[in-house]
Amino acid sequence: MMIQSYDDSSEVKVYNNIKEKDAKEFLRKINSDFVNHYQKIDDSKEFYEYLNKPIKTSIRINTLKIDLETFKNNFSEKYDLIEIPWCKEGFFVNSNDVGKTLEHALGYFFIQEAASMIPVVVLEPKPGEKVLDIAAAPGAKATQIAMYMRNEGYLVANDIRKDRIYILISNLQRMGVTIAKVSLMDGRKFIKYENKFDKVLLDAPCSNVGMIRKNYKHLKMWSYRMVKRCSKLQKELILAAYKTLKTDGILVYSTCTIDPEENEEVVDFLLRNTNAELEDIKLKIRRRKPILKYKDKEYDSSIKKCLRIHPQDNDTEAFFVAKIIKHD
Repeated sequence: MMIQSYDDSSEVKVYNNIKEKDAKEFLRKINSDFVNHYQKIDDSKEFYEYLNKPIKTSIRINTLKIDLETFKNNFSEKYDLIEIPWCKEGFFVNSNDVGKTLEHALGYFFIQEAASMIPVVVLEPKPGEKVLDIAAAPGAKATQIAMYMRNEGYLVANDIRKDRIYILISNLQRMGVTIAKVSLMDGRKFIKYENKFDKVLLDAPCSNVGMIRKNYKHLKMWSYRMVKRCSKLQKELILAAYKTLKTDGILVYSTCTIDPEENEEVVDFLLRNTNAELEDIKLKIRRRKPILKYKDKEYDSSIKKCLRIHPQDNDTEAFFVAKIIKHD
């Protein structure tokens, strides 16, 4: 069995020889407003280069269907597995066709971006708990939650869009999830269900900067108006998510973007309007300091406990994660 380890000490290598100006200008031709905005947040050559670099394929082994060691022993050579250090069930694979395999159809693994695995790892759902995934479709994180719960407990997998609900249900079934109750509603309406859940995941709708590496359509669609619209929605969702928690419950808030108005500002909003408290996120991952001052706003100093990663930090999507504890 040959499984490679991710070298956390090595320098991140640039995908190709695109010069800083070339990569930046290429993105500018697609959406100049995007570059003008984000050069105030990260204007490094690596940022632009990695937004132009294709994302690596990664999978999460589904231990509801197959033991982790059994999968590694039987399929390590077929998939050329490379360990993801922050998720023991996660692996980079040197193939773009894993979705066409029998193992995928049988639900032995979920094709999931490596950074996308982080929020549920941080949430740490356990068997017997009541958990809410407030924006669950297409189901990567919901199936990961059920896996960590070992199909013991109660999971509500919610989404607002009917077309996405069908995909969510299909993935829950394929992965062998039996504890999920699927709901179709605006996540903000959960605010009326107070003190119901031990843990809540809010992987919030966002401006999708992290998704640009998968498809340039996210770059074309981006606008600052979208950022402002998302920020307003995220604040309403995070307050609703927090209200559903039992005392001492855990809320994980995450996005796949790096704009402070969708990340640090949203968490700051919750801290200022509730008794919420942030907890440190300890993972084996390259990260950068959260932004505590942006434009004319200063955010709560405890936001330094959040996890902020840019595409070039670990050769993944961009991601932001906050671990929040509810107090009375």
